[in-house]
Amino acid sequence: MIIGVIGSGTMGSGIAQVAATAGCKVKVFDTKQEALDRSKKSLDKILSRLIEKERIDEVEKNRIQTNISYVSTLKDLSETNLTIEAIIENLEIKKKVFSELESYVSEDTIIASNTSSLSIASIASSLKKPERCIGIHFFNPAPLMKLVEIIPAVQTSDQVKNKTVDIIKDWKKVVAIAKDTPGFIVNRVARPFYGESLRIYEEGLADLATIDSSLKELGGFRMGPFELMDFIGNDVNYTVTETVFEAFYYDPRYKPSFTQKRLSEAGYLGRKSGKGYYNYNEQGKIISQNIESPVVPNGVDKLSKEELSQYIFNRVLVMLINEAADALFWNIASAEDIDNAMTKGVNYPKGLLSWADKKGIDWCVNKLDKLYNEYREDRYRCSPLLRRMEQENKKFFL
Repeated sequence: MIIGVIGSGTMGSGIAQVAATAGCKVKVFDTKQEALDRSKKSLDKILSRLIEKERIDEVEKNRIQTNISYVSTLKDLSETNLTIEAIIENLEIKKKVFSELESYVSEDTIIASNTSSLSIASIASSLKKPERCIGIHFFNPAPLMKLVEIIPAVQTSDQVKNKTVDIIKDWKKVVAIAKDTPGFIVNRVARPFYGESLRIYEEGLADLATIDSSLKELGGFRMGPFELMDFIGNDVNYTVTETVFEAFYYDPRYKPSFTQKRLSEAGYLGRKSGKGYYNYNEQGKIISQNIESPVVPNGVDKLSKEELSQYIFNRVLVMLINEAADALFWNIASAEDIDNAMTKGVNYPKGLLSWADKKGIDWCVNKLDKLYNEYREDRYRCSPLLRRMEQENKKFFL
């Protein structure tokens, strides 16, 4: 099978490595030769590191590299069976590229986008055969992250969907099928991890380090929300939040934060700029907090340090659970795919719906109702599914 990859950045290069490792012939396209050279050099470095760790040998390294060629015109992708686009998150640019690509490839070629939040239906509309278009969303770094979201558009044929699922499973990835809605599964369900943590910070209830440590120590998350936003990049994370907020017709649940907007505007993007929520040394290690918040009495000032940490963790967790439950309520994906998406796509310690079962559906409903009664904001509305399940004494999983 011949695979085309449009874009030789980190994501495109990672996808190429995955496909080549699985035995496919891969053609990586970019308009800039220096970008292609950088991609080739980066792959050599990554594979050499894997040899050092004794995960592959020199023969395997050569096999993977031989499977990848680098091209500078879209016409060079004419023989591909599947081409995956991994370029800038700009709808008009993607449409233009797809329209041109279709003029070169065969009628049976699947044309896919790695977009994290844009409408697959809209991208597909640029094609004469929109039924060949589908979303294939990898997570960074693509060779390491197990999850791939498969997003059929309303135009996508069942044949294309099924063939795509088979290909990605052959690449040893875990597939989660998602409805073509803003953020798909992960980028929708994960919003409260950032948004509610920012809200807690902006209210002055705790500083960055306290919020981060609460989620790591009590929840088992590998990184706290502010560490993770700095790792992702505040410009990238803010743009995704803003995109999801607008796409959901300004639903207050997805409202962006002025704190993150100001950091992005100031160029405090996180690790890549040396400054974000934290200050970083040249090795990317945190050396201090970059922004401080005055912690003011706000209803939780009488809590002990341990009680405050528990309050923070419970508040963020129940908002995540509520979002996952609502994704299931609206048939975005199955319960299994939602939990797989969060554990395999962003390394959550537990699936959120399984977590809800463990905490108790009544616990979730009571926490959400308490937040709603305190703030009187639609942001804290309880998912109808959670309330229905509480009344019927049901769980997500038996």
